[in-house]
Amino acid sequence: MEKINILIVDDRPENIIALEALLERADVNLISTTLPNEALRLAWEMDIAIALVDVQMPEMDGFELVEILKSNPRTKNILVIFVTAISTDAKYAVKGLNAGAVDYLYKPLNPYVTSAKVDSFIQFVRTQRDIVKKNKELESYQKELIKAKDQAEQGRKIKENFLANMSHEIRTPINGIIGITNLLEKTDLTADQREMIELLEISSNSLLGVINDILDLSKIEAGKFRINRAATDLVMTCHAVINLLRIRAKEKNLELITAYDEDLPKTILADSLRLNQILMNLIGNAIKFTSTGSVTLKVEIAGRRDKQVQLKFSVTDTGIGIPKSKINRIFETFEQADDNTTLNFGGTGLGLSIVKNLAQLKGGELTVSSEENKGSEFCFSNWYEVLENLPENQKRAPEKLAAFENVKILVAEDNPINKFLIVKVLKGWNIEADVVENGKEALDKLAENDYDIVLMDTFMPVMNGLEATKLIREGHIEGKKDIPVITFSAAVMDNDKKAAKEAGADDVLSKPFELGVLHEKIQQYTGKKPIGG
Repeated sequence: MEKINILIVDDRPENIIALEALLERADVNLISTTLPNEALRLAWEMDIAIALVDVQMPEMDGFELVEILKSNPRTKNILVIFVTAISTDAKYAVKGLNAGAVDYLYKPLNPYVTSAKVDSFIQFVRTQRDIVKKNKELESYQKELIKAKDQAEQGRKIKENFLANMSHEIRTPINGIIGITNLLEKTDLTADQREMIELLEISSNSLLGVINDILDLSKIEAGKFRINRAATDLVMTCHAVINLLRIRAKEKNLELITAYDEDLPKTILADSLRLNQILMNLIGNAIKFTSTGSVTLKVEIAGRRDKQVQLKFSVTDTGIGIPKSKINRIFETFEQADDNTTLNFGGTGLGLSIVKNLAQLKGGELTVSSEENKGSEFCFSNWYEVLENLPENQKRAPEKLAAFENVKILVAEDNPINKFLIVKVLKGWNIEADVVENGKEALDKLAENDYDIVLMDTFMPVMNGLEATKLIREGHIEGKKDIPVITFSAAVMDNDKKAAKEAGADDVLSKPFELGVLHEKIQQYTGKKPIGG
């Protein structure tokens, strides 16, 4: 234990000897002097915690000594106890306390009282020093936390930039595939061709789901993920997943079986996209890890209450199974049951992690049982509200969107497939379109011609869409400061949309976008209704 320094100041050596005998103990250092000036030097040079000061001394009395100590920042926190043999008149005690003392003792000293008081002050000093020490430690921890927070923030920004760039690079070609599929769907097709186009559309959306999985995981970790519930045809949702994965099952000669409870409700209130994701991942995994036999999707009612029903979705396979020691590991991000899994079967190790997170966000429960070399069963259970008396969902032919009249649009897009698609779509709506490949060319074209609206891609060479939009809003092109600008990008992070708005964009569309949404935006921002609209 650190020793406490106690200074004794008295002009009579016999008094010092008496006090030293009274206060001597293992946890204190006693320092004494008969000279007030010497006391000042000692207080300055040593870490004095407590000082017992005689009032009456030659050269300088105790009151003057204490006033000097208290006026110096280095010695002002010393706890001073006055010791005096002069009158016990209260005015002297008041004077001493006003000078900064914490107590006033009268000679002859009561040894028990004096010892007890000094003990209490020693304890007070130790407590105060512990507080100071803890505060310094807290300050140090705070600095470390601030540093760690800054590093985490930097890491988050790097991650978001990576995800945004990856999203753009992957979504751009997918946007082309989906766009061409939409154009083909509007042409005259045979029944077989239409079926193939539908499968191509489902496959494209499934491919889009891969990047969405990664983005969803990022949003879940950031607490920005939302569940959007709407009327959902339960059996149709299950059929859509099965039909998409049936081809993969046939390639491996696997039987893909469905078993539905006879009393299943037709329509429930659910987030169909997230339910689709859960089933896609569970059934897709089962097919991936099954070489012979079958994969079964079973949907049954596990409970009822009022207008709600508890549904249990079970996916059972006859695959390789999972060792008991590895079951918990499969739900971790980028983890798989075995180090050779990716080599032998492929995959990112994201699927089950996302299923687990989605199940928790939806308020459901995900369980697994498995036996090595015999197969696995994954079960997802959740409560859903049953919706009744809703009209039958029927697949409608693609709606033909009405043409516009006297609408001219400037398109800034560098990807040749996307350029072809958007021009084809705009011409189909009787819209005149000029196309440029970067933001600088867009500014030059805007200076030469009048347009009703600008469709600006975000990521472009030479000058990106955000820079060009900002220059337009700053009046770089005379008379065009307020022209409507819609940016579109394959990056879908919240920060990307925020950046576009801050640059001055009137609206933001994420690729791939629905044609109906683009048609509506053009009508909204040009103020021109389509013919017959």
